[in-house]
Amino acid sequence: MKHVIALDVGGTGMKAALLAQDGSVLFEARRPTGREHGTDAVVAAILDFAADLADEGRTRHGCAPLAAGVAVPGTIDEKNGIAVFSANLGWRDLPLRKLLGERLGGLPVALGHDVRSGGLAEGRIGAGRGVDRFLFIALGTGIAGAIGIGGRIEAGAHGYGGEIGHVVVRPGGPLCGCGAHGCLETLASASAVSRAWATATGDPDADAAACAVAVENGDGRAAEIWQNAVDALADGIVLAQSLLDPSTVIVGGGLAEAGDTLFTPLRKAVSERLTFQMPPEVVPAMLRDTAASLGAGLLAWDLLSMEVTA
Repeated sequence: MKHVIALDVGGTGMKAALLAQDGSVLFEARRPTGREHGTDAVVAAILDFAADLADEGRTRHGCAPLAAGVAVPGTIDEKNGIAVFSANLGWRDLPLRKLLGERLGGLPVALGHDVRSGGLAEGRIGAGRGVDRFLFIALGTGIAGAIGIGGRIEAGAHGYGGEIGHVVVRPGGPLCGCGAHGCLETLASASAVSRAWATATGDPDADAAACAVAVENGDGRAAEIWQNAVDALADGIVLAQSLLDPSTVIVGGGLAEAGDTLFTPLRKAVSERLTFQMPPEVVPAMLRDTAASLGAGLLAWDLLSMEVTA
């Protein structure tokens, strides 16, 4: 069966699949990234994993993969296939597309940003299937996003489209790693909720998941922290609604695992803030932590389609 390699490189682990053209998964695998061994070791691990996936495809399906897609964090140059910078993985100006292509015997390779790739997958085969315009928001250690239009992701003129985590929702608020104050991710990310809950409880190991449980159990301190995060997130969504007018907002990432504890107050807070804007449908992501790898595979299929039509 025809297939492509789909690979998501994370800060600690890699998720991969062999993906058919209809988006069905033919094989899945995971490996550690090995960043504790240095940047060169990480790159070697990526190349080895991709080569092993190609071998797996030949063994299982009797044919080589047609292309490969890889999603990575940080700043990327998709056009030229360069992984420009990743603080977590330590690389700068890494020609990842070229290196993978060489390792895979000249196979076409697509390079994508991890969150935008995840948004692509959610839009085509996940919670946004059939939706023409959507906003994907990933609530994790930080907050990132992707703008979906007509089955594709709008990366922006410089590759920074969708960075909703760095929209300032509380001017003069907490200092963000980007250098601004009051960015959404300083208030509504899983790490922001974890910090607030750890301070409130005096337990340095307390995290956002524990805060959500405490909310469900009626803890007043937890409820206040949670509502502050929900309010900030709602402000960010309404700002995006005014600018982009998506019909659907898809929320994923670790914080979304809280389910109705997040979505019930979030939908209410968004609705209360809307004036003239049409209300978006706010829904949980479907693909969880496989979204970026599946999106990488979709990028590989898109690359093949462009080559056919070129």
